[in-house]
Amino acid sequence: MRHSSTTKNPAVSLVAETIATGFGSGKWPFVAPATVGSLAALVVYFLLDRAVFNGEGDAVWFFGLIAITAIAGIWATGYIGTEGDHDPSRGVIDEWVGMWVTIAFLPATWPWLVAGFFMFRALDILKPFGIRRLEAVPRGWGVMLDDVGAGIVGAVVLNVVRLIFFA
Repeated sequence: MRHSSTTKNPAVSLVAETIATGFGSGKWPFVAPATVGSLAALVVYFLLDRAVFNGEGDAVWFFGLIAITAIAGIWATGYIGTEGDHDPSRGVIDEWVGMWVTIAFLPATWPWLVAGFFMFRALDILKPFGIRRLEAVPRGWGVMLDDVGAGIVGAVVLNVVRLIFFA
């Protein structure tokens, strides 16, 4: 059931909007919000990894962060969506999750993070291998699942490249 804008609790709406927009990264600079959101996700990952987790990369915290963000993002994007626009462009938390899935198991170095960024953006835009069909899942689930699908494909491709050419 969609909430009409007149029945939404303002405090809940603020929380949903904050989460769905990737803490505002989907609202600024008003162009290419998915690209800006993906870049914001990389910066958040890099800063958390270095400042809090001492460069551990794919430690348990990272996978927990992906899971918690995905669950919160499914709720938040479903909440801010409307009947006419179930996936508003300002909602970029799904890009955060997809970006993080793409860089899973890769070294937390800038060359691999940049490769992950370009791989994820290409897959998110093109949506090959049936990824586009995931958008049809109702509400916030479809919004999140297509980006998770793109992230999984990106992670597989980049990790195969890494293992074959850089192991």
